[in-house]
Amino acid sequence: MSGWTHEELERIAAADELELASTRRDGSERKPVTIWVVRVGGDLYVRSVYGRRSAWFRGVQDRHEGRFRAGGVDADVRFVEVGAEDPVNDQIDDAYRGQDGRYPARYVDPTVSPEARAATVKLVPREAASRSRRGES
Repeated sequence: MSGWTHEELERIAAADELELASTRRDGSERKPVTIWVVRVGGDLYVRSVYGRRSAWFRGVQDRHEGRFRAGGVDADVRFVEVGAEDPVNDQIDDAYRGQDGRYPARYVDPTVSPEARAATVKLVPREAASRSRRGES
């Protein structure tokens, strides 16, 4: 089980993009970046188009945790790297390609490149209590 509720998965996947801020070693948050998110089954994934050299991806390596906002869901997460050869990457590629055909190949192709596959991260909720929906008490 992924730890995400069905409603959270639906709302996040419908947003396509999220604002992601990784946590520094000292516990402070980095400046958020906007990044595409895809859903595969009950899990959420993000990739660095620029591979492992990307600043945000290197930031994820500090503590493997952070926070994101998408579709009205705010969540504290752990970043779990997905190996480039992990079979789930084929499903993640398909999810990026299938974003309802809204994005031209010039944007999607770099996201499914070998370099990006090597910088794939699964977003795992740290705890249910850390998540909230904007506008709800």
